[in-house]
Amino acid sequence: MGKLKTPIFIIIAILIIDQSLKIWVKTNMMLGEEFSVIGNWFYIHFVENNGMAFGMELGGDWGKIFLSVFRIVAVTGIGWYLYKLSCKGAPKGLIISVSMVLAGALGNIIDSMFYGMIFSHSYSQIAALFPDGGGYAPFLHGRVVDMFYFPLITGHYPEWFPVLGGQEFIFFRPVFNIADSSITLGIISIFVFQKQYFKEEKAID
Repeated sequence: MGKLKTPIFIIIAILIIDQSLKIWVKTNMMLGEEFSVIGNWFYIHFVENNGMAFGMELGGDWGKIFLSVFRIVAVTGIGWYLYKLSCKGAPKGLIISVSMVLAGALGNIIDSMFYGMIFSHSYSQIAALFPDGGGYAPFLHGRVVDMFYFPLITGHYPEWFPVLGGQEFIFFRPVFNIADSSITLGIISIFVFQKQYFKEEKAID
């Protein structure tokens, strides 16, 4: 159990931060509402999505169910892999990175599984937690809460640009959450340090 202390701590810490912020946004803001945190390039902007990280979606009810089931299967696999890594004393950086990926996946799964059941909708109103009439969607049909928006660079595509000529350009357009960030940072860390991580892991084997 001692070897699992680090991943358990990381997962719990990320889940607490992720869910606390999502619940605050959900119970204090209407869908589409925003406020500036730093100037014109960092906003808390409340959106919800039915799908994957950074607002990407897999459409329809069946797409939603498929994605939710896929997430659960993936989290089970990642959890087992993390358990095996921890038990055999894999590099700490690898354990931390996989823990971040698992925590982020769990954070968004919680939204999908339960938010539809415990919250009322957020369209033109601030959602209520555990509303009398029940939630806005059944089990596995909840929407993921996103809030971080960084329109660092804004402008317009030149008129000669194919298809998008003259349209507004925003970087970075996607709205995301703590869970998305955790997954992304964990994967980037594994990719950047893969030679070090897996060289040490082979040495342990």
